[in-house]
Amino acid sequence: MFKEIEIWILYLTILLSILFAIGFGLLVRQELVGATKAGWVSKTALTLVEIPVNLKKVFRIDLKVEDRFPAIDGFDGTPNSEESYLLLSRYDGDLEEGVVELVDLRNFKVLHTWNPDIDEFNDLVEQVDEFKFLERDANNNRFILKNPVITRKGELIFNSYSSPLRNIDACSNLIFQNTHDRFHHSIEMDIDGNIWVPSSIYPQSLPPEKVGRDVGDDGGYFDDAIIKLTPDGEILYEKSLSQIFIDNGLEHLLFAYGSVFEADPIHLNDIQPVNFDGKFWKKGDVFISLAHQSMVILFRPSTEKILWKYQKNIFYQHDVNIINEEEISIFNNNKKHFYLNRNFIDGHNEVLIYNFEAQQVSSYLQKSLAREDVRTPSQGRGEILPNGDLFVEETDYARTLYFNSDGSLRWTHVNRADNGSVYIVGWSRVLYTQEDIQIVNKLLETKETCNEKINLN
Repeated sequence: MFKEIEIWILYLTILLSILFAIGFGLLVRQELVGATKAGWVSKTALTLVEIPVNLKKVFRIDLKVEDRFPAIDGFDGTPNSEESYLLLSRYDGDLEEGVVELVDLRNFKVLHTWNPDIDEFNDLVEQVDEFKFLERDANNNRFILKNPVITRKGELIFNSYSSPLRNIDACSNLIFQNTHDRFHHSIEMDIDGNIWVPSSIYPQSLPPEKVGRDVGDDGGYFDDAIIKLTPDGEILYEKSLSQIFIDNGLEHLLFAYGSVFEADPIHLNDIQPVNFDGKFWKKGDVFISLAHQSMVILFRPSTEKILWKYQKNIFYQHDVNIINEEEISIFNNNKKHFYLNRNFIDGHNEVLIYNFEAQQVSSYLQKSLAREDVRTPSQGRGEILPNGDLFVEETDYARTLYFNSDGSLRWTHVNRADNGSVYIVGWSRVLYTQEDIQIVNKLLETKETCNEKINLN
């Protein structure tokens, strides 16, 4: 049935295969880091290598997450006794769309839902340059309404994984979308109602000889920037984090990262505006979380100076919050890159408190987070409320938790669809201040107008 093969032919085939593999690898490396390229040959080699990554982008398999908590479906536990709300951003696995729900935490009832037509919004964007894959990666069936915030007008602002910044009314109609650059990660509002949000500058503001231009689907070097916008979406301030590093004597942290050029050395994930003057900061300053540097900085936009930076025993942290005049909290993912596991949580996630007066750090409700096995590798949020309660989002596993100040778990939520699968959540937030409650009440009044329009149609 099978013909015998001469042994020398087999050896020759093995040798040629090894030489081909070595040559192919050299072409890929030359395209990535070489001073001179090999034209279409090296570009083709790199394209072939990136096929698995690009397939993942196309199918967005990260919308469905590991089901670590099969016994939990939706909310489980005791509702809050005081008036408070959850602005829950989640991917609805049954609708196959991203939605935001306003949940009354006194009874877990959904009071309002935003479900905008993202495809309609995308049609208004010129899909070139940084938005050339907008329809592929951020269409209506793949879009997460990231870190939504309700404005004082009762409108909802959100972005997604590198999308325009968008603002919709209570009826999910578009008010504005800012396409200046791709916006990503956190959205926070300062005391004046201005919006602080990370962006990726395109084309990159740094010289091409340092960072290149438009390499691959992600646009090459991630030139993360901090941006301040008016409530109407007009840009007031923009500054590249890489340039901030260079201007403050930290360029070595960008270009001495390793033996190979690193396209994402900073990975900005949170900007927290300072709303009051204090001993250690002034109104208008911002705290900034830089995951790939495992660093939190205090930055003053008025002088463009880094006033303070912290890197001790934090690993891929997210979500910085100001607690009082001398303390901040940091959601420490505790993710470490070990030899056999590059996505390892060393123990569990932590919510750390840094005290500027004492220059000391402590772990808040550490035993509670360990007991509940909170360990999202990336993303994640943690906020200590004025009464000592703790709100946590374990993003990668679609779990939200609320701890009492004594460390007991009050309630938890898992984003499980009717089909039984668990889907990603998108940086939800708890609303509890008097201003939050006033905004919610105004929104609920507007909601009735939406219902009237629906009935008329």
